[in-house]
Amino acid sequence: MTNKLNITTPSDLEIVMTRTFDAPRSLVWEAMSRPELIKQWLFSPPGWSMTVCEEDVRVGGAFRWEWSGAEGPGMSMHGVYREVVAPERLVRTEVFDFGCGIPEGVSPEQVCTLVLQEENGKTHLTLTAVYPSKEARDGALASGMEEGVKAGYNQLDELLSARVAS
Repeated sequence: MTNKLNITTPSDLEIVMTRTFDAPRSLVWEAMSRPELIKQWLFSPPGWSMTVCEEDVRVGGAFRWEWSGAEGPGMSMHGVYREVVAPERLVRTEVFDFGCGIPEGVSPEQVCTLVLQEENGKTHLTLTAVYPSKEARDGALASGMEEGVKAGYNQLDELLSARVAS
């Protein structure tokens, strides 16, 4: 795989993730905004599945994602879209409701900005998460977030490759 996830922490409150996909921006946007496609690539731990994927991608619209394992509900995430400029930019709040290995009390609302830029048929993704405190940011980093995001984006690569080929 030639496209690598890069993660930086430019400030005490931010995590910035970048990744390139070998697909046009319109396909990446579609895969990141349509529930039936999100369920195909958004990472869940082995033996888990995404059981809820609700998306209302408009300003003021909400999303909710839930994953379950063999022992029942495991984790969920929800938020509200603050800005939507298809197919190039999304700003939303995100809250992990439970699970994810994030220490108790360290999963407050964060604000995430997704920017997709296309160049020569490839899409460059930049995802910036801003946390309310350094402790919250560090808790997210310690949760295994990097491995989960990397696995999800690798699955997204496979989905996009199939869609580009068809």
